[in-house]
Amino acid sequence: MSGAQTRTVRAGRRTVEVRRPGKVLFPAGDGHPEYTKGDLVDYYRSVAPFLLPHVRGRPLMLEMHPDGVDGPAFMQKNTPDGYPDWITRVEVPKEGGTVRHTVCDDSATLVHLAGQACVTLHRWLSRGDRPDHPDRMVFDLDPSGDDFAPVRETAVLLGELLDELRLPSALMTTGSRGLHVVVPLNGRHGFDEVRHFARDVADTLAAGHPDRLTTAARKKDRDDRLYLDVQRNGYAQTAVAPFTVRARPGAPVAVPVAWDQLDEPGFGPRRWTVADAVDQARTNPWAGVMSRGRALGPARRRLDALRG
Repeated sequence: MSGAQTRTVRAGRRTVEVRRPGKVLFPAGDGHPEYTKGDLVDYYRSVAPFLLPHVRGRPLMLEMHPDGVDGPAFMQKNTPDGYPDWITRVEVPKEGGTVRHTVCDDSATLVHLAGQACVTLHRWLSRGDRPDHPDRMVFDLDPSGDDFAPVRETAVLLGELLDELRLPSALMTTGSRGLHVVVPLNGRHGFDEVRHFARDVADTLAAGHPDRLTTAARKKDRDDRLYLDVQRNGYAQTAVAPFTVRARPGAPVAVPVAWDQLDEPGFGPRRWTVADAVDQARTNPWAGVMSRGRALGPARRRLDALRG
C-alpha cells in the first residue's frame, strides 16, 4: 500500500478515489501500532452500517489531520467547493450569515472524508431539516485528573437519576478522556429548553453529591470535583459521533457500550480502537434505545418534584 499514490475504493454504489493511502496518520510508538490513511478508510467503510444511522441528516464539523495526528489540525465547517456534488450539504443559519455543513448520508461520503484525512466526525444534536430542535441530549463526563473511576461512578449515578425521570439513556466512551450519556428526545423542544433541563438535571445530581460533583463552569471553582458538562446542548454545538476515531495514539474510537460493560476489566474511554470497534458495534449495545425519543414535559414535572 505504501508505494501506491492512489487507491480505488468501492463504497455502496460509488467508487471513491483515495490519494496517498499509505500516508501514516497514526505513527507507531509506546506499544501502539501504526495506522495509515488506507487503514482509516478501511475502518470507516467497515463501520459504516453502524455509524451512519447516528450522523445521517445531521450537520457535521470535521476534524482534519492532513499531516497525521502529530501535525497541525483544523476544524472544517463549510464544505469545500471541490467536494463531489453527490455529497450532501445543508445550509444552516449562523450569526451574520449561514454555514454550508457537510452531511454524511452514505458510506461513499464516509470513505471520501477519511480519504481527505478527516479523522473525527463531530455531529450536531439536531438534524439539518430542523436545526433548532435537537433530538439528542448529551451529558459529558470527563475526569478532573487521570483517575477514571469517578467518571464511571458518576455515569451510574446519572443513569439512575435519568431512570427515575423515566428517560431512556445510552452510554458511550468518547475515545478520549471520558464518557457521554446520551438521551434520545422527540425533537419538539428548542435548544434553550433542552439545555436548561440538562443543567437542572446536573444541578440536582451535584446537589446530592457536593463533595464529588460540580456544575461550576470555571475550573478554579471545581476543586477536584468532576464537572457535569451540559454545554454541548446548545445551537451549533457538537458532540463526537458514535464509532468515530479520535486523534490520539493507537486510533481509539468513541464507542457505544451497554451499561453493564462499565464493570468489565480494562474498561476505559480508549478501550476500543480501529482494530476492534467493529466487533463491539456488532453487539448492538444501544438496541432499541435511540428509537425511543421522549418529550421532556413529564420528565420536567418529575424533576421539579424531586427538587422540591
